[in-house]
Amino acid sequence: MEKSFDIKRGLEILEKNIKIAPEKPGVYRMLDVQEKVLYVGKAKNIKKRIVAYSHINKLPARLQRMVAQIRRMEFVVVENEAKALLLENELIKKLAPKYNILLKDDKTFPYLSMNMKEDFPVLRKYRGVKKSGYKYFGPFANVLALNNTLDLLQKAFLLRSCSDSNFKNRDRPCLMYQIKRCSAPCVGKISKEDYHKLVDDAVAFLEGKSTKMQQEMSEKMQKASDACDFETAMVFRDRIRALSSVQQGKNVEYANIKSADFVAIYTENNLYCIQLFIIRAGQNCGNMVFFPKQSEGAEEAEVLEAFLSNFYANHQLPEEIVVSQYPDNNDFLQEAFGVKINVYQKGNKAKIIQGVLNNAKEALERKAALETSILKNLENMQKVFLLPSLPKRIEVYDNSHIQGSYAVGAMIVATPEGFDKKAYRTFNIKNSEITNDDFAMMKEVLTRRFDKMTEENRPDVILLDGGLGQLHAVHECLKDYDLRGIAIIAISKGPERNAGKEFYHQMGRESFELPFQSPLAFYMQNIRDEAHRFAIGTHRKKRAKSMFVSKLDEIEGIGADRKKKLLNHFGSAEVVAQAGVSDLQKVSGISKKTAEKIFNYFHK
Repeated sequence: MEKSFDIKRGLEILEKNIKIAPEKPGVYRMLDVQEKVLYVGKAKNIKKRIVAYSHINKLPARLQRMVAQIRRMEFVVVENEAKALLLENELIKKLAPKYNILLKDDKTFPYLSMNMKEDFPVLRKYRGVKKSGYKYFGPFANVLALNNTLDLLQKAFLLRSCSDSNFKNRDRPCLMYQIKRCSAPCVGKISKEDYHKLVDDAVAFLEGKSTKMQQEMSEKMQKASDACDFETAMVFRDRIRALSSVQQGKNVEYANIKSADFVAIYTENNLYCIQLFIIRAGQNCGNMVFFPKQSEGAEEAEVLEAFLSNFYANHQLPEEIVVSQYPDNNDFLQEAFGVKINVYQKGNKAKIIQGVLNNAKEALERKAALETSILKNLENMQKVFLLPSLPKRIEVYDNSHIQGSYAVGAMIVATPEGFDKKAYRTFNIKNSEITNDDFAMMKEVLTRRFDKMTEENRPDVILLDGGLGQLHAVHECLKDYDLRGIAIIAISKGPERNAGKEFYHQMGRESFELPFQSPLAFYMQNIRDEAHRFAIGTHRKKRAKSMFVSKLDEIEGIGADRKKKLLNHFGSAEVVAQAGVSDLQKVSGISKKTAEKIFNYFHK
C-alpha cells in the first residue's frame, strides 16, 4: 500500500513538472525528499524525455523505485546536444546519483606526440591537453601497446628519443645510435633535410599511408648496395626488417580501418561488461574492459548509452564508433559526438565487433568467477572471525622503514569485488622520534586514518600485520573512536615464519591458526601480502627520491632559484656538469663568476 502511494505521489510531481518542462536541449535532475539527487539525465527535448517516466508500467523496477521517490525536479537549458552531454557527465561525476549507471573511468589515454616546429622532432609519450604545432597519434588503450609501437618506430625510422637538453649538449653519439635506433642528428650524422624525410615517413606510417614505404626502402637499399655503400644498405635493410615485423603483427581485418572504436556489451545475471577496442591506422592500439555500476535491472541499450555518454565526454572521438547494438538515444549521441554510431550485420567490421563481444563475454565470466571465489572466502571469514555481517570493506595496514629511515605506513582496501586500488593510502610518519617503533608508527597511522573516517569509508575489518602486542596497541589508540561493527584482527608469522602457518589474534579470544592451505588461509595471506607489497613499494619510492640530491646543492652560492633555472635550462644536474662556462652563462641569473664556480666544481 505504501509503495503504491509513493508511486502515485511521485507520478503527481512528475506530471506537474512535465507541464513546466522546457522543450529545449538540456539536463534534468530528480531529487528526493531530502534534496538528494536521484538521477541526472540529458535530452534533446527535456519535456518529451521526462514524459517517458510517466509510463510507469513500461519502466524497469529500478526506475519505478526512482519515480516513487521524486519530490522535486530541476532543469538546465543549454545550447545543443554536445553541451547537454558534457553537463550531464559533470553532474554525474560530482553527485554520483543513486539511479544513474556509473562508470569508474578517470583515466587519460596515452598518445605519441611530435612537435613539428622543432628542427629535429622527437616522438614522445604524452598525456594531457593537446597543444598547437604538435601532431598526436593514438590514443593507445594502455602503455604496453604504446611502448610496443614506439619500439618498432625507433627501429624503423631512427628518430631521436633523448631530451632536448641532452640533445643540445652531446658531443658524440649515444648508445641508441650504436644499436641502430637513432640517426644521431645531435652530432650531425644526418642532415636536417634527411631527418625530416624520416619524420615524414614516420607520420605517414602512423596515419596509415605506408603502402609504398617498404618498396621505396628496398630500392634505396639496392641502390646503396650497387654503389658499394654497404653501411647505408645495412641501415635500410634493418629498417625494412622492422617495418616487416610491424606488418606481420597486423591483423588483416584491421588493415583498411583508419580510425574506429569497437564497443560491445555483454550481460549475464545482472552483471554487465563493456569491451572497447581501439583501431588506428590499421593497427590495434589496445583494448579496455569496463564493469558499470548501479545498473541492476537496466536494459543493455540503456547501459551502453550511459557508457558512451560518459566515456566520450572525457576522451577523444574516433571517426566512427562501431557497437554490438544500438544504444538508447542513438540519434542524440550522434549529434552530440558529431560521428556515426553504426551496427554491422555482415562484412569485416561485423566480424571484428563479434570478436569484441566474445572478449566481453569472457571478461565477464572471469570477473564473475573471481567474485564468487572472493564471496565464499568472505562468508568463511565472517564465520571464523565471528563478524556481525559479511565484510564489504577490509582495511589492511603495514609499515616499512630501514632502521627508522624513510618510514611510511600503508593501507590497502579489499572488497567483495577485489582490491580497491583507488582507496589505497600512504602515510609519511611525521614524528621522527618513533620511526624505529612499529607500535608507535601504527598508532600514528591509524589515528590519522580514523580522524578522517566517514560513514562512506567506514571499514568492517581492520587487519594488522603483527601479533598480540600490535593488536593491544591498536585497541588502545582507537579506544576513543566509535568502533561499533569494526573487527580488529592481527596476523603474525607462524613457526619458522612459514607461509600458511600464521596465527590470528582477536581481543577476547585465544590465538588460532587456519587449516593449512585452506582457501581462507590463502585469501588472508594474499591481502596481507598486498599490503606488504604496497608498503615496501612506497618506501622504496620515498628512499629513491630522497637519495637523489642534486650535486648543485653542494655548490656554494647556488640557491633554490638558480638551481631551478639551471635544471630547467639543461634538464638535469648531469648535463649541467658537462656544460662549458659560456653555456652556463646563457642561463638567466648566472654571471661569468658563478658560471666559473660551477664549472670548476665539476672539473676539480
